[in-house]
Amino acid sequence: MVRAYDPIAARRAPGDPPFDVLLAGTVFLDIVFTGLPEVPRAGTEVWAEGMGSCPGGIANLATASSRLGLCTSLAAAFGDDDYGDFCWRTLEEQEGVDLSRSRRFENWHSPVTVSMSVGRDRSMVTHGHPSPVPMNELVGHPPRTRSVLVDLAETMRVDDEVRWVELARRDGALVFGDVGWDATGAWAPELLDRLEHCHAFLPNADEAMAYTRTETPQDALYALADLVPLAVVTNGAQGALAIDSTSGDEASVPALRVPALDPTGAGDVFAAALVVGTLAGWRLVDRLSFATLCSALAVQQFGGSLAAPGWGDVADWWRAVCTDTDPSSYHGSLRRRYAFLDDIVPSVPPSATRRAAATIARRADVPEH
Repeated sequence: MVRAYDPIAARRAPGDPPFDVLLAGTVFLDIVFTGLPEVPRAGTEVWAEGMGSCPGGIANLATASSRLGLCTSLAAAFGDDDYGDFCWRTLEEQEGVDLSRSRRFENWHSPVTVSMSVGRDRSMVTHGHPSPVPMNELVGHPPRTRSVLVDLAETMRVDDEVRWVELARRDGALVFGDVGWDATGAWAPELLDRLEHCHAFLPNADEAMAYTRTETPQDALYALADLVPLAVVTNGAQGALAIDSTSGDEASVPALRVPALDPTGAGDVFAAALVVGTLAGWRLVDRLSFATLCSALAVQQFGGSLAAPGWGDVADWWRAVCTDTDPSSYHGSLRRRYAFLDDIVPSVPPSATRRAAATIARRADVPEH
């Protein structure tokens, strides 16, 4: 797929890896209902004002990465049902995600999640079955890639078999690690031993404090910076903070003041944007600011991958900030913090990807905000 804007074009050279990011995981069909007056009670029917259908799960991260201009490859199992057809077609044809490591399986139906949004709260129902083959078998020997994003809850080895993530790292990929919520409450610190394989670790504040046994996000960041070259802690409405041990830089940026309607996939958007800035060689504070901006653009819309912004959305936002005559100190802080976009946005063409430009968005009946 030819992208209208390539954020790392200046760093590409002959012989480089064919992909910028490689992902592996479970793709769900997400059906999102919005504008519900209430959560349906037993024996009742409730009509929703809006509905959208889109690939979810690991597809949220794949879509976010591709819309921000990264050459993205995804390894996932797809069913042979209509849901699988829809997700495959959307990712490959509309979002430009490479699916050469993905496979279709007969008589295996696609996992499905139904999300119901009432106010700012969500309720979800999910159904699915494990992949017919292990992820290591699905990926095989991974293609060369600049980066991979993985959940550290997935071990680096299966018995004595080297996992695909380690093979990619040996071929030069930067490993960006994340974790999910530990429902057991154990928060085993042994998981942090896996950071020796990683270039970056991106937990949220609660996860970071739980794993490091610290009392504040800042102390958790310091503890993680001793273990991994790039430590990043996201802190919700408080923004994000990070330390790049390779450069000695430390940064903290506030969250943007936006109406947060749906946080689904916002963490994936943050991670994809951080990878963009890292591969492009930006300063740490600019990487962190860009990731915070992209996640803020995402939470103002409903629907996971439907909400992931593209470079067209980023350019539109920056031009609006620059032309706004708001005299407030907050507006002035945005102009200063995102001044680095002055060197980028002029090269973003009018045809650059926007949320509304994706066909999947046209098929959604989800109101814009």
